[in-house]
Amino acid sequence: MESEPHNKKRSWKPGTMIYPLPAVIVTCGPSVEDSNMLTVAWVGTTNTDPAMCYISIRPERHSYQIIKDQMEFTINLTTDSMARQTDWAGVRSGKDYDKWKETGLTPVAGMMVRCPYIDESPLSVECKVTAIIPLGSHHMFLAKVVNVLADERYIDPATDCFDLGSAGLLNYTHGHYYRQGEEIGRFGFSVKKSKK
Repeated sequence: MESEPHNKKRSWKPGTMIYPLPAVIVTCGPSVEDSNMLTVAWVGTTNTDPAMCYISIRPERHSYQIIKDQMEFTINLTTDSMARQTDWAGVRSGKDYDKWKETGLTPVAGMMVRCPYIDESPLSVECKVTAIIPLGSHHMFLAKVVNVLADERYIDPATDCFDLGSAGLLNYTHGHYYRQGEEIGRFGFSVKKSKK
């Protein structure tokens, strides 16, 4: 027997409504001196072993050709204290501005890729492109993760655990930025047996 819904739902036009997303800045280029950054909303994980991820970019974006030529990029997570710089990097083009100078963010030479990472980012993921997949409005850069750079401020020296949740991560939801909220549970908490 079909049950009646508790809440009314309205059909909405098909679109990209899977939110929140991490607000990331992707860095690219052959060197620190000749590099650019851009914000990317369509970003995510595709595989665990080997570690793989993706970014999807419109071909008309200035950084599209840079990444296509170099076949590598770095995904930099952002924090609430980086919100203004993150937004600025997304609404201005590297064709017209030196985004490093304008945002005040600090480029550091990559360890496993030629492009820099952002010093202020709590986590930077260095990637090498394995495939470019045209999808329509965007092309997906599928990439292998070759290195992860974690800010030691969020690593507990006693346990060597990385507490990324305390970094004040910046999230993006349908055109708006949000600070990550409070923790309400840990993976598996719903089935964990309570101690007697």
